[in-house]
Amino acid sequence: MRILLLSHSFNSLTQRLHVELRDRGHDVAVELDIHAEVTRESVALHRPDLMIAPFLKRAIPNDVWRSLRCLVVHPGPPGDRGPAALDWAILDGASEWGVTVLQADGEFDAGPVWAFRSFPMRRAPKSSIYRNEVTSCAVAAVLEAVAAIESGRPAPQPMDTDDPRIRVRGPCRQAGRAIDWQHDTTATVLRKIDSADGMPGLVDSLSFQEVRLFDAHEAHGISGVPGTVVAQCDGALARATVDGAVWIGHVRKLAPKSLKLPAAKLFAAEAAHLPHRPGCGYAPIRYREHREVGELAFSFYNGAMATANCEALLEAYRAALARPTRVLLLTGGRDYWSNGIHLAEIEAADSPADESWRNINAIDDLARAIIETTDRLVVSVIRGNAGAGGVFLILAADEVWASDQIVLNPHYKDMGNLYGSEYWTYLLPRRAGAANATRITQCRLPMGVAEARRLGIVDRVLSGEELADISLVQRGATMASDAGFAMRLAAKRQRRAADEAEKPLQSYRDEELRRMKLNFYGFDPSYHVARYNFIHKVPKSRTPLTIAGHRSRRAPDRPVGMAVPS
Repeated sequence: MRILLLSHSFNSLTQRLHVELRDRGHDVAVELDIHAEVTRESVALHRPDLMIAPFLKRAIPNDVWRSLRCLVVHPGPPGDRGPAALDWAILDGASEWGVTVLQADGEFDAGPVWAFRSFPMRRAPKSSIYRNEVTSCAVAAVLEAVAAIESGRPAPQPMDTDDPRIRVRGPCRQAGRAIDWQHDTTATVLRKIDSADGMPGLVDSLSFQEVRLFDAHEAHGISGVPGTVVAQCDGALARATVDGAVWIGHVRKLAPKSLKLPAAKLFAAEAAHLPHRPGCGYAPIRYREHREVGELAFSFYNGAMATANCEALLEAYRAALARPTRVLLLTGGRDYWSNGIHLAEIEAADSPADESWRNINAIDDLARAIIETTDRLVVSVIRGNAGAGGVFLILAADEVWASDQIVLNPHYKDMGNLYGSEYWTYLLPRRAGAANATRITQCRLPMGVAEARRLGIVDRVLSGEELADISLVQRGATMASDAGFAMRLAAKRQRRAADEAEKPLQSYRDEELRRMKLNFYGFDPSYHVARYNFIHKVPKSRTPLTIAGHRSRRAPDRPVGMAVPS
């Protein structure tokens, strides 16, 4: 089928649908919902059999849905209607929620239901539930609906207007989730912040300044006068509730052009006088050991790795290497493994160019330490999405195990033609081959695990219980006890020595950084403009041609028959 994805942005769900539908042979194009006339034009150009709207903030034009079947993804169960479904579900403490795929008609979220999926709710930020449960259920429901349409099944009947499941709720306003620090429990505060995480953030005040709160976690063993800030740890601030405390990881001031940054960084003067309380519920980096298997877990907010994050993770990595293990698992977070350098902290720096340089060198130092590890096997365990330098950091390990639910974006060019480093010019061709490496980095398209597996970027695809901590450790233990472990380790050392003799790692780094220096300090400001627009969410004036194939004669692509390594 010819399918047009109409979306407010090319977000995680839209990317995943783009990957899954293309993998099934559909001709898929994307149009960002910029203006009704642009939508009409995209329909005329692509001539789709079906439009799918994964993420919209306004209605599809009447003349479009009347002339073309349009499916809308709603992050709520059948009968739920309104623009803040997931916000309300979290705020109300729902134990189960769902995703509905319905056909657009003249009323929001009220058309015929083609498919739906339900899932148990967990205590997590809205952004995390959206990237995980909502996205997985939405993909399954959309694929079911597309298959039904392909088979010629007639459209379902709309729900009866007196159906008891119908519930219409308006926007979730800030007043409806304001925190009362003198009376709200820790659980209540977490629900309120979680319900606004990602966008728009929960409005509150810190040090007599209005801010938006994000990235909340329960603080264990910490208490104080309700509402007061009582501790700090790894960039987060702990604020007391009536029965404990919560960690606030990130905040954004309400002033124009303000940035979402670590709370303790924005309020550094206040944080300097607070006790440091590690191990109390906020730990972006953790290490555990299970006999011969070490697990270095890290989870940075939105996958962004600032200079200090990279340095801290490198220190933890070196400490892990001092332990007598045979296999080391590098386990990223549930939402993201890594998205590379921290663009917001770079934007906030006195000299963004200088901070870009420090950040890329810090992540390069980490990548090199992983590449040069020859006394054990290292595995990158990918539970969440990864992009840009984060993808290439993954490849520094000996093996890559990835969830079947993730999307990878192995390219930098959308960020103002950024060249990238992390030794990608060494790591990517070594796994995917030189021809594929060029295609991957130039086409700027999201990649699913099936394609990543075919290209040699992912070694094992895991799902469900295989991603549980105990299962990963057992898999690592099997690797450590394998009869061929010693031979494999010896072969690893020999290959590293041979590669170094052929071309030193420092040469790859020097060549990459020469290009990066031009991005940071050269006459072309594209990187700085693109970073500013990305961080400040400047609306796009057009859909990039890389995803809008209907707007170009020959859009960059990765055809199904492209070369794969032998």
